[in-house]
Order: sequence, then C-alpha cells, then structure tokens
Amino acid sequence: MFRRWRRSQVTAGNTYRTAAGRIVVDEVSTVAPSRIRSADARAAGYPSVAAAVADLRGTPGDPVFLLRLHLAEDDDPRAALAATAELSTEDRAEIALRLERLDRASNHGPWTGQTLAIIDRRPGVRAGDLAAELGREMLPFKVDVRKLKNLGLTLSLEVGYRLSPRGEAYLRLTGTPGTPSATSRTR
Repeated sequence: MFRRWRRSQVTAGNTYRTAAGRIVVDEVSTVAPSRIRSADARAAGYPSVAAAVADLRGTPGDPVFLLRLHLAEDDDPRAALAATAELSTEDRAEIALRLERLDRASNHGPWTGQTLAIIDRRPGVRAGDLAAELGREMLPFKVDVRKLKNLGLTLSLEVGYRLSPRGEAYLRLTGTPGTPSATSRTR
C-alpha cells in the first residue's frame, strides 16, 4: 500500500484498527514515485505503477511511504476484555482510574458516567439520539464511546451500542447513577 504523508503515520510491528479489520504493519519505507516497482503496485491492488502514482493523495512534495501489512489473525483483545463479567477489586479500581482520567482530560467536563448510564438505559439507540439527549454533538460523542469500547465497557451494534458484560459488571459493582445497584442503594 502506498501513502503520501508529511511523516509516517504508522509504525512497523504495530496493529491498527481499520474498516477492513485489524491490520499489522510489517514494514514502512519511503520510496520515490519514480522508483515504485510494478510488483509493489500490483501487490497494492493497482494495475500499473502509473495508476498507483495517480492515486496518491496529499502534497506532491511530501514523501511516499510503502507499507507492507497483513490482516491480524488473532482475535481483537477488546472482545475478550469485553466478555469478562467477573471483575476483581483490582479490575474495578483500574477501570475507575481510567474513567477518571478520561473525565479529567475532557474539554467538555466529566462524561463517562452519564455515557455508560445512557447506553445502559437505551441499548441499540442511534448515537445521534443519545448524543442529543446528553446535549452533545454526535461525532465527539462517538469518539468518546470508542474510548469506552477500548476499555472493554461497551459494544457497537448494527445501530447504537450496548454495555458489554464487563461494562454491566462495572456498573453493578460501582452503582453508577442510572444503574440498578445505585437505585436500590438510594431507596
């Protein structure tokens, strides 16, 4: 695959999530467009070097990177994490610490508790509707939900989200507002 970037956006050996699935970058090198080989162009899905060069986006003076990569064969570690319904005291403390950090780093104030609570209350509801209910823009809301997914707390559905078993267990143990354990404790 060829990319024209001001500087490399990937690192060899790292795994990245893409629309095509998880990919592993095996090698990153720079190549002058005039030095692109026919075999590399074909491997990248182009019929010719000219087609590969014509498809390059970005500023013409920026370097061209040749990326060699493959689909990751192992399972997404987030899936195994999300499936964990049993949380130790250490797990609970680690999740709480990570959520506090996300809240502190936010430029729109604490959001993790209310986001987990609304997903718990309204699974499968469109992200735009959830965001509007919280008075937020949809795209930043979706970015925040992805952060929760990276912690194994939420799952993406065809439409909307739901809490993962790990997310449900965390809310049950902590009594986050909007959850059954929080409601039962306040009665």
